[in-house]
Amino acid sequence: MAVTATTARQVEALVASCAAPGESTELFASVSRRLRRMVPFDGACWFATDPVTTLATCPVRIENVESGHCESYWDREFLVEDSLLFRDLARGSRGADTLFTATDGHPARSARYREFLAPQGYGDELRAVFRLGNGVWGVLDAFRERGREPFSEREVDLVASVGPALAAALRARALTEPAPVAAHDVDGPGTALFDAAGTVCSFDEQADHWFTELAGPGWNGDELPPQLAIVTAVLARAHSVATGRDHGPASARLCSASGRWLAVHASCLRTPAGEPGPVAVVVEPAKSAQIAPIVVEAYRLTPREQQITQAVARGLSNPEIAAGLHLSTHTVRDHLKAVFGKVGVASRGELVATLFAEHYRPALHEDGAPVTHVQY
Repeated sequence: MAVTATTARQVEALVASCAAPGESTELFASVSRRLRRMVPFDGACWFATDPVTTLATCPVRIENVESGHCESYWDREFLVEDSLLFRDLARGSRGADTLFTATDGHPARSARYREFLAPQGYGDELRAVFRLGNGVWGVLDAFRERGREPFSEREVDLVASVGPALAAALRARALTEPAPVAAHDVDGPGTALFDAAGTVCSFDEQADHWFTELAGPGWNGDELPPQLAIVTAVLARAHSVATGRDHGPASARLCSASGRWLAVHASCLRTPAGEPGPVAVVVEPAKSAQIAPIVVEAYRLTPREQQITQAVARGLSNPEIAAGLHLSTHTVRDHLKAVFGKVGVASRGELVATLFAEHYRPALHEDGAPVTHVQY
């Protein structure tokens, strides 16, 4: 890709900005502003994605998309066979392309063009996935108004070149940013201390909030209520780790009555003299990287069915799944049929749409979710 010295400096500055501290919403805003100078566009959708399933999650930045088009955006992605779907880009080597190119210069062949782009006055789109290894951490859908020149190959290459830096930045933020919570809720971790018998000794306001959300008022009696049985298990694991009978972190994830996923961690403390002390339990909103493996577990899928469901969400075909898991295509079909039965769907598109609707879409629309709408 031949670029001018000015463009090369702009790309370098954009890549460097990805490593700067800040929230993901700020990252999208900064990258969008810088990228538009090199690759002019008139509208865009920026989404972080779950690297396990490649489904959209928060944060989100929407630029110049008319009201009413957002709700059907992802349903169309999963349920309509079309050109340049994100799942197909994720499997390709380049990771970016334009609708004009994908349709051989006839974008009206695409249902997305007819139903989404054209009604808003857009003539071409440039799509890209931000990928590290096999994990896609975000996607971009950029639009150019009808009457302007379609996106060029040079512009596609430029966007593709910054994809790894954006993926690394989104991955780093996913490991440090808490899941979004409503503005009126307590935010941040809570801490409680338990004695050797598993009785709570003390706790802070945040811990009281989270445990109340899990088990209701009065959770802090002589014995933990059944809703907090997983906390008892984490306490036991912490004692086992402290005595050398077990290894690894004493932690677990659980879903509250409100549908929020929480992470619980326990660690045995010691006195200055080295004697066993209380067990510290920290409970906090689960980070996106902790939630991802839960999604497919919710349907009581077997480990193999989970692997196949994740592969389907990434857009892999049955032969590709079979090769990756060292199975026959017949076995993959049997597993997929079982998955369809458990989830209550009849097709691959419905399976992915259901996963998104039940586990990802609510996070995009809940109060306090990092979703930015911009008109310019």
